[in-house]
Amino acid sequence: MEPTPPRLHPWSGEEGKPCYLISDDAGGPLSRLADATESIQLGMGAELLAHAGELLPCAPPGELRFLAERLAEALRDALRVAESRGRRLSHLN
Repeated sequence: MEPTPPRLHPWSGEEGKPCYLISDDAGGPLSRLADATESIQLGMGAELLAHAGELLPCAPPGELRFLAERLAEALRDALRVAESRGRRLSHLN
Protein backbone atom coordinates (compact mmCIF):
# COMPACT_ATOMS: atom_id res chain seq x y z
CA MET A 1 0.00 0.00 0.00
CA GLU A 2 1.33 3.41 -0.99
CA PRO A 3 1.64 6.10 1.69
CA THR A 4 -0.92 8.90 1.60
CA PRO A 5 0.59 11.99 -0.06
CA PRO A 6 0.70 15.24 1.95
CA ARG A 7 -2.46 17.30 1.62
CA LEU A 8 -2.19 20.96 0.71
CA HIS A 9 -4.47 22.80 3.09
CA PRO A 10 -6.70 25.71 2.04
CA TRP A 11 -4.86 28.12 4.32
CA SER A 12 -1.31 29.40 4.29
CA GLY A 13 1.40 29.05 6.88
CA GLU A 14 3.84 31.70 7.95
CA GLU A 15 4.74 34.27 5.30
CA GLY A 16 2.07 32.88 2.96
CA LYS A 17 3.86 29.58 2.51
CA PRO A 18 1.82 26.43 1.68
CA CYS A 19 0.60 24.39 4.64
CA TYR A 20 0.50 20.59 4.35
CA LEU A 21 -0.93 17.77 6.43
CA ILE A 22 0.84 14.42 6.53
CA SER A 23 -1.57 11.79 7.83
CA ASP A 24 -2.97 8.35 7.14
CA ASP A 25 -6.43 9.41 8.29
CA ALA A 26 -8.37 11.17 5.52
CA GLY A 27 -11.30 11.69 7.90
CA GLY A 28 -9.32 13.17 10.79
CA PRO A 29 -10.14 16.48 12.46
CA LEU A 30 -7.71 18.57 10.39
CA SER A 31 -8.91 16.98 7.15
CA ARG A 32 -12.52 17.73 8.09
CA LEU A 33 -11.56 21.31 8.99
CA ALA A 34 -9.80 21.68 5.63
CA ASP A 35 -12.86 20.30 3.81
CA ALA A 36 -15.12 22.78 5.63
CA THR A 37 -12.72 25.66 4.95
CA GLU A 38 -12.56 24.78 1.24
CA SER A 39 -16.35 24.75 1.09
CA ILE A 40 -16.57 28.15 2.78
CA GLN A 41 -13.88 29.63 0.51
CA LEU A 42 -15.61 28.40 -2.65
CA GLY A 43 -18.96 29.68 -1.38
CA MET A 44 -17.48 33.10 -0.65
CA GLY A 45 -16.00 33.19 -4.13
CA ALA A 46 -19.43 32.49 -5.64
CA GLU A 47 -21.03 35.21 -3.49
CA LEU A 48 -18.33 37.72 -4.48
CA LEU A 49 -18.79 36.90 -8.15
CA ALA A 50 -22.54 37.49 -7.86
CA HIS A 51 -21.87 40.75 -5.99
CA ALA A 52 -19.44 41.83 -8.72
CA GLY A 53 -22.11 41.29 -11.35
CA GLU A 54 -24.46 43.58 -9.46
CA LEU A 55 -21.90 46.21 -8.44
CA LEU A 56 -19.59 46.66 -11.40
CA PRO A 57 -21.93 48.39 -13.86
CA CYS A 58 -22.44 51.44 -11.59
CA ALA A 59 -19.73 51.26 -8.92
CA PRO A 60 -17.52 54.20 -7.94
CA PRO A 61 -13.74 53.57 -8.04
CA GLY A 62 -13.30 53.05 -4.25
CA GLU A 63 -15.83 50.25 -4.19
CA LEU A 64 -14.27 48.70 -7.29
CA ARG A 65 -10.89 48.46 -5.58
CA PHE A 66 -12.43 46.75 -2.53
CA LEU A 67 -14.31 44.31 -4.73
CA ALA A 68 -11.22 43.59 -6.85
CA GLU A 69 -9.15 42.87 -3.74
CA ARG A 70 -11.78 40.46 -2.37
CA LEU A 71 -12.15 38.75 -5.76
CA ALA A 72 -8.37 38.29 -5.90
CA GLU A 73 -8.46 36.68 -2.44
CA ALA A 74 -11.32 34.39 -3.48
CA LEU A 75 -9.52 33.37 -6.66
CA ARG A 76 -6.33 32.64 -4.70
CA ASP A 77 -8.34 30.45 -2.31
CA ALA A 78 -10.14 28.67 -5.15
CA LEU A 79 -6.86 27.94 -6.91
CA ARG A 80 -5.43 26.48 -3.71
CA VAL A 81 -8.53 24.27 -3.31
CA ALA A 82 -8.24 23.14 -6.94
CA GLU A 83 -4.54 22.36 -6.54
CA SER A 84 -5.16 20.38 -3.37
CA ARG A 85 -8.02 18.39 -4.86
CA GLY A 86 -6.08 17.78 -8.06
CA ARG A 87 -3.17 16.34 -6.10
CA ARG A 88 -5.47 14.00 -4.19
CA LEU A 89 -7.27 12.88 -7.36
CA SER A 90 -4.03 12.19 -9.24
CA HIS A 91 -3.08 9.60 -6.61
CA LEU A 92 -6.33 7.67 -7.12
CA ASN A 93 -5.32 6.47 -10.59
